[in-house]
Formats: sequence, structure tokens, C-alpha cells
Amino acid sequence: MSLLRTLRIIHEYVIAYTLLTLLGLICLLFSVWALLMYPLLRRRAGTAAGRFGIMAGFRVFSWALTITGAYKLDLSAIDSLREGPPVILAPNHPSLIDALLILARHPNIACVMKAELLGNVFLGAGSRLARYIPSDQPRQMIKDAVADLREGSMLLLFPEGTRSTREPLNPLKASIGIIAKHAGVPVQVAVIETDSPYLGKGWPLFRRPNLPITYRVRLGRRFDPPADVNSFMTALEREYSQQLAAAPQSEWLGSEAGAPHLDTCSQSSQSPGR
Repeated sequence: MSLLRTLRIIHEYVIAYTLLTLLGLICLLFSVWALLMYPLLRRRAGTAAGRFGIMAGFRVFSWALTITGAYKLDLSAIDSLREGPPVILAPNHPSLIDALLILARHPNIACVMKAELLGNVFLGAGSRLARYIPSDQPRQMIKDAVADLREGSMLLLFPEGTRSTREPLNPLKASIGIIAKHAGVPVQVAVIETDSPYLGKGWPLFRRPNLPITYRVRLGRRFDPPADVNSFMTALEREYSQQLAAAPQSEWLGSEAGAPHLDTCSQSSQSPGR
């Protein structure tokens, strides 16, 4: 192994571990603050403070990704949604940090997340303060998501329910169509493109990535509130297939997995009847 390659590997290890440490510190410090604020703030004030604080903390992390040269980020498409009406933002889900990067761009996002994360020391307190929506009880999840949308929030929901493991994406969960139908809000497709499997499903948390990583979010079709959920889900899957046909992650999706997993803003694998 040449000296330059050795130095590059060392540099990538240092950058990756430093960024993970920074993310852990941001989450832990915000969790302590959120734990103190939760009993003191009324629901509406606490929700606003929690979501704004999460945006601010994850924005610091996204800046660090860029400043260190670890990532080449293009998240500008999300910014165009900030002044718009309530909408369900529906991205594909290639990486662990997808939700973090999206939450960093908007101050009022309701996030559907796996219920066990509400007890996580790094994510739980902040998620409870922000009134994120657990997905363990599908009917209650749908009810809470509809209520949040009617209050003017944007809802972040990954239709796959977990990180992608196959090309172009995993089977979609019908909950997104049910929520859109009952809330009467559109579904905005967001297409995430990345050229690295780093922190994808099965990627060991402390495994070294090849840097820099290119990561882009762009907007696809916006679907009107569906009248028929089955037809909507068919059209939604077709849209993703078309949008992701030439995505860079198609080169590595479906490769060997086997890692710890910490998916956020994902819906339950169950869907109640229509």
C-alpha cells in the first residue's frame, strides 16, 4: 500500500469518526435540554421549540459534513417547500442520515418514527418534545399524522418503512396513501441520490467510507390527495421506479447487508385496512 493511500485511509477514518462523535454530542446535548423543557412548555410551544431545535442541531451537522469535505450536499430542493401548504414529503431511503438531512432544512416537520427510538438516549427526549409520531400502532399513527397535517405541519414519511435494500426501492407501505386520503393533502415525492452505500442498510456504523460522498435531494411528482389508495400506491411505485432508474445507488443496492440499524421517520410494516 502506497504512503498516499495510507494517509488517505487515515484521513477518512478521522473524518468519519469525528463526524459521528459530533452527531452524538449534538443529539445528547439537545436530549438533555429537551428533557428539561418537556414538562415546562405547553404542547404547542414545546412542539415548535423541539422541531426548531432539531432543525438547528442537524443543520450544524450538515454544515460539518460540507466543511470537512466528507459530503457534497445538494439539499436546496427541500428549501422550496418551507413556505408551502401542508404536504406529505415522501423520499426513498438509501441511508441512515436521510431524515437528519431533511429535518435540517425545515422548521416544522412532523416525523413518523419507530416507537423504540422514543426511548433512545440520543433521540428520545428531543423526539418526544417535537411530538414526533410513533409507528407501532398504525391506526393511532394515521390519526396523529392526519391531525398534524391539519395543523399546518409538513409530514416526513419514508414509504418503504426502512432503508432501501434493493433496486430501485423496497415495497411501499399503504399507510402513506391512507394518511393523504384522510388528511386531504398532496404527496410530494422526493428523490434521494447518493453514490455511496455509507450508512445504508447493513453498513456497520464504524466502517470507513470512501470520501467524499455525493448526496442530492430533488423533487419528483406531486400527487393530489388520492381517492383510491390502491391506484395511488401503484402510481407512486411507478414514479419512484422512473425517477430512480439512473440513480447512482443502483450500483450498490442489493449488496451484502448485516449491520446495526437505527431508522428514523419510518412507518410501520403494518397497514390498517382502508
